[in-house]
Amino acid sequence: MQDSVSRFTSRVADYVSCRPSYPSGVMDLLRRECGLGPGVAVADIGAGTGIFSRLLLEAGAEVYAVEPNPAMRAAAEEALGGNSRFHSVAAPAERTTLAAGSVSLVTAAQAFHWFDATEARAEFCRILRPGGWAALLWNHRIEGGTPFLAAYEEFIRTYAPAYNEVARRYPDSRRMTAFFAPVRMREERFTNSQTFDYEGLYGRVLSSSYVPRAGEAGHEPLVAALRRLFAAHQSGGRVRFEYECRVYFGQLG
Repeated sequence: MQDSVSRFTSRVADYVSCRPSYPSGVMDLLRRECGLGPGVAVADIGAGTGIFSRLLLEAGAEVYAVEPNPAMRAAAEEALGGNSRFHSVAAPAERTTLAAGSVSLVTAAQAFHWFDATEARAEFCRILRPGGWAALLWNHRIEGGTPFLAAYEEFIRTYAPAYNEVARRYPDSRRMTAFFAPVRMREERFTNSQTFDYEGLYGRVLSSSYVPRAGEAGHEPLVAALRRLFAAHQSGGRVRFEYECRVYFGQLG
């Protein structure tokens, strides 16, 4: 668990500038199905640099951004701390320090795979009010569909072998159904995308915890391969990432 907290410390700047936000359809879903709206108390667990917390604030929510990594938490505080409805909480997902029954919605965006699922579920149930909802979501990078996406998948598996271990942590519908059980889990999917010039692509790659950084073994071959990949697939000086944003939600409170 400590490694899951510390592994992003050196990647905050790249995470802030190069990670995707989430489709507007996600927020429409949370309003329609999970009661998101002005004044609603939301615990955004594993809030990181505040990418999803920002969207919750824009929806009018009272946001408790729970994040154990000091560097990521500081980035969220710098970006969002001027909003009186933003509350930064230094705590892990399994022990949020929030009061029992204090929130109506729990969210975890691009974070739940780092949690202890059993302990996190118990904590979500503790802090949720009766009838409260949990929504867990990920931007899943599409592994094929275009020559660039297929080539990128081969590149990342070759030059960042730790990716294979991290990829196994991402849940599927079966595992999410088991997490919510005996509550009925529902699922929605949305399209999302990003376009990058080379520097943006380089930052996006380095924002991933499994990629060797400058000075680490394997970094120079990775950069050389990334330059070749970009040159082969760029159009107008840019490449495009496609994502499927998957949202798993249900009533845990």
